[in-house]
Amino acid sequence: MKTEWRIFLVIAAFLFGVTVLYGAWTYGDGGRVEWVGTVALLLSFLLCSMCGGFFWFVSRRIDLRPEDRPDGEIADGAGEIGFFSPGSYWPFGLALAAAVAGLGLVYWQFWLVGLGLVAVIFAACGLLFEYYTGTRRTAEH
Repeated sequence: MKTEWRIFLVIAAFLFGVTVLYGAWTYGDGGRVEWVGTVALLLSFLLCSMCGGFFWFVSRRIDLRPEDRPDGEIADGAGEIGFFSPGSYWPFGLALAAAVAGLGLVYWQFWLVGLGLVAVIFAACGLLFEYYTGTRRTAEH
């Protein structure tokens, strides 16, 4: 995780520098700041900072992975990685629900936005709990 947080924070530092430069340049060129580009660059900086901070926080809590160690070998990373879904219809439902919410924003229909957001929540829960078996053990057994 050491490599990931460094990459994200270097990109975030670059984006912050570009944000300041862009804001100053547009102010000097036209007498006012061009806010759309400045805010887009600032939000990109914040997003990269958030990802870099998350990876930095996680890298402090876990052991070094083979790719983070200078003496790590390819064979050290072998083995089972995890479970990957062979196929699912939930991403289609999630995209459809997001499209309904977006359509509500386009036509400024709040009932359609609400319907789409509720559908997004249900589709995200369906995607999250798709392979949840729900077996519970009670004290009686």
